[in-house]
Amino acid sequence: MKEFNYHVTDPVGIHARPAGLLVKEAAKFKSNISLTKEGKTVDAKKIMAVMALGVKQNQEVKVSVDGEDEATAFAALEKFFKENF
Repeated sequence: MKEFNYHVTDPVGIHARPAGLLVKEAAKFKSNISLTKEGKTVDAKKIMAVMALGVKQNQEVKVSVDGEDEATAFAALEKFFKENF
């Protein structure tokens, strides 16, 4: 399992459009990918779950990747977060 923490700097946080992009990116991989905010963990491949976290600017999320392609998924998601949030 690989994990990284990310401090969200986007002024609107992770709202509908970027959440959709995140789900689309996560769906490219076979690994289990989850987001955790303040102790609540959700499946990053489910848009309603990602939006339900209600991630706002200046909050931190933990991204966890576990599975057969975790190294590739980890690198792609780390890059995705830096470019989008």
